[in-house]
Amino acid sequence: MMTAPNGKIRVAINGYGVIGKRVADGVASQDDMVIAGIADIETDWRMRAALRKGFRLFASMPDRLAMMRAAELKVAGTLDDLIGECDVIVDCTPKTIGAKNAERYRDRGVKFIVQGGEKHEVAGHSFVAEANYAGAVGRDSTRVVSCNTTSIVRTLSALKRHGLLRRARGTVMRRATDPWESHKGGIMNTLVPEGEIPSHQGPDAQTVDAALDVVTIAVKVPETVAHLHTWAVQLTRNASREEVIEAFRTSSRIAPIRLGNGLTALNTVKELMADIGRPRDNLYEVALWEDLVTVRGDEAFYAYMVDNQAIVIPETIDAIRAITGRESDGGASIAKTNAALGIGDPLV
Repeated sequence: MMTAPNGKIRVAINGYGVIGKRVADGVASQDDMVIAGIADIETDWRMRAALRKGFRLFASMPDRLAMMRAAELKVAGTLDDLIGECDVIVDCTPKTIGAKNAERYRDRGVKFIVQGGEKHEVAGHSFVAEANYAGAVGRDSTRVVSCNTTSIVRTLSALKRHGLLRRARGTVMRRATDPWESHKGGIMNTLVPEGEIPSHQGPDAQTVDAALDVVTIAVKVPETVAHLHTWAVQLTRNASREEVIEAFRTSSRIAPIRLGNGLTALNTVKELMADIGRPRDNLYEVALWEDLVTVRGDEAFYAYMVDNQAIVIPETIDAIRAITGRESDGGASIAKTNAALGIGDPLV
């Protein structure tokens, strides 16, 4: 594997939107990685913000290079140039574009990561660090699954590791759009059920762990803060509430929160992220209401919050280490990523 002179993994990012800019910040916080550059097609404020951070800017499409330079952006070259200067590229482009880009990356022989908007077949492997890190080590590519799927795999895997999980049925209340685009569209004064049961998140979780017996129902709701999940899980045996909570606590990426501490809604949790100094108010963890966990015999019920802008960032960083072969031990990579991002510290 080619690396930068200082031994760091050279990471390129294609697409500097909601996920891409957070991946860039996350990578920049790691002491074993460096941003080789970012690529995009836009000429707006986001590109100027990236340049202010010191990131080298490239044009994702050759025909955008002149336009970007005409907008007085300092552009170092095209995506093809950037591919030649990196060890791995993280594709954060809009849904379906990453699948088209994958062939380009393969032709150039560069390792790549796509995001959850793409189908499992694009990379042939779907990734959640706590569940299947080892399966990604040394691969040419992987797919970091979507925000909701990441949360499902994290929580159900915690129960499964403790021998408690039989099957799970969940309702996903999905925010309508990203906050920065809420002026462009979204839904108002209505709820929109996803057109199929199971919704796509359940089958998607099975691309990470085929043994999961999980069914999801999804509904779009008229808000933009985060997603809310409610779950009814049949356990393998009668268990206590304390056993279920202890299983969740063993995951460093499930953060217990409490209604009793005033964290009574999605917006209060996001406000907490700002108060504790998280960049962009990022909630990397699944924020699970510990005082709502209820167990009746062999059934468990719980609810949690998912920040779709942030939850996949630590997974992407771990995926970089896995496919480049920099770290073969998933636990070691997770600990390193967590330390850099402040994951694992009590939220309150």
